[in-house]
Amino acid sequence: MERVCQTCLHHCKLRPGQWGLCRARKNDGGEIVCGNYGRVSSLALDPIEKKPLNRFYPGSKILSVGSFGCNLRCPFCQNHEISMVGPDLSEDNYLSPDTLTSIAADCKDKGNIGVAFTYNEPLVGWEYVFDTAKLVKDAGMKNVLVTNGTASPEVLKKLLLYIDAMNIDLKGFRKEYYQKLGGSLTAVKEFIVQAASDCHVELTTLIVPEENDGISEMEEAAAWIASVNREIPLHVSRFFPRYQMGKAEATSVKSVYDLAETAGKYLKYVYTGNC
Repeated sequence: MERVCQTCLHHCKLRPGQWGLCRARKNDGGEIVCGNYGRVSSLALDPIEKKPLNRFYPGSKILSVGSFGCNLRCPFCQNHEISMVGPDLSEDNYLSPDTLTSIAADCKDKGNIGVAFTYNEPLVGWEYVFDTAKLVKDAGMKNVLVTNGTASPEVLKKLLLYIDAMNIDLKGFRKEYYQKLGGSLTAVKEFIVQAASDCHVELTTLIVPEENDGISEMEEAAAWIASVNREIPLHVSRFFPRYQMGKAEATSVKSVYDLAETAGKYLKYVYTGNC
């Protein structure tokens, strides 16, 4: 029987055995399931600033975990080797929520404060995030989510019970640009507002030349962020050629600093990245 996945804005209609656009969710006998549950493709103890989170336990480390799959199609994806592949091409190992929590606890003596769900889009496998985050919280540690912010409000509401901090991609501030990436600016804005009301939130905008590098667009974005909370940190990050944009030019350092200066007229905390 055909079913509709309710995890994100795409609402994929899936026949039995069919995988969704994200390549991580499927119709299994008439039920939509998380096909990448516990399938870990990447695991590393990172500085918290690498997420990037500059105002959440600075100087600490966090155990970062990723799987495979994503519900956007950004041609500049920095982690396309795992986010843009499906179950057949993914190189991963199974880690149960209990096992991952135990690994995180064992890393406390190395400065670890918890678990960050990152690398691919973690919310296409939100059930694993939910189950693990609850155990991590019960163990007295922190949960961090690095996301494109396109999950449904219902999914976000469930996760906010256990998530302490997020870095959310705000890829630009034009509807047309988001449509080009397979997303929705409206959905991301609603996600940011909902998340910022319940946990620590920082935002990242990757500046891609001739795509989202206009001063007026940054002014509009920063003004909107300030209307939510001017203390939400914004990371203005430099693009380097990757994935389908391997032959593009890297963003100039001057452009990144100019845009950061513009954002700083509205926001209390603005950081530059990859410069």
